[in-house]
Amino acid sequence: MNRKTAIVTGTSSGFGMHCAIELAKAGFYVISTMRNIGRAETLLNLADESKVSDHIHLHALDVTSKESIHTFKDFIKEFPSIDVLVNNAGFALGGFSEELSIDEYRLQFETNVFGVMAITQTVLPFMRKNKRGRIINMSSISGKFGFPGLSPYTASKHALEGYSESLRLELRPFGIDVVLIEPGSYQTNIWSSIDNMTVNSESPYHFYMDALLKNIEGSKGTHGEPLDVAKLVKEVATLTKTPKLRYPIGKGVTLSLFLKAVLPWKWLEKGILNKLLK
Repeated sequence: MNRKTAIVTGTSSGFGMHCAIELAKAGFYVISTMRNIGRAETLLNLADESKVSDHIHLHALDVTSKESIHTFKDFIKEFPSIDVLVNNAGFALGGFSEELSIDEYRLQFETNVFGVMAITQTVLPFMRKNKRGRIINMSSISGKFGFPGLSPYTASKHALEGYSESLRLELRPFGIDVVLIEPGSYQTNIWSSIDNMTVNSESPYHFYMDALLKNIEGSKGTHGEPLDVAKLVKEVATLTKTPKLRYPIGKGVTLSLFLKAVLPWKWLEKGILNKLLK
């Protein structure tokens, strides 16, 4: 096999699906993973349309399951190299902190943080042996900027950011790059759990959740196309020079990060609360 190999997790929809297609188009043999390969129809149709079906291999992988990860490790041993890993599998859990259980927080971290760590540890020996590789972690603007009603997701992405910073420093001497992609709001299924939330009229946060859901619904028309993020991932994966650590992308993301860097928190806080609760 003369193609480089890329692994992409969470490819049943959204960023992951488009990343698998774009990397295949860029010349990679893509190991496209998802928890339930019965949900692969859209990916397979898109691969047919893009004429890259022969360069995509589907593999079931639950990033929270030791057994699934062990089976996956045995599978990738057959490849001469693993050149790119895109840690994309994840979801967003919504709700207010007081009303969420610690088990719900753990569930969020199991996928968004510990799942990333587990797959990265699985792949690293292959990259280190070949003295090259690129690990691309799908973060979020939420990894840099907190937002009410999303504390589990925000906390998980903040953790991913810190992990990736340390990991990058650890792996640079081995010729392995670590990169964070930081999208804003895009048209993906990651918000489905939030869309399906019900507003409990007995909750003291009822007014707040109602305002939050209305804000999210009202902003959907401005959400970007996930293909743009996938194209950025392809660009980073194929760079011949050392990539940057962070790549923010999306409408308003750069401005939000700039404002957080230069403005006092109390000003930002006032702006966010006025927008939500006016």
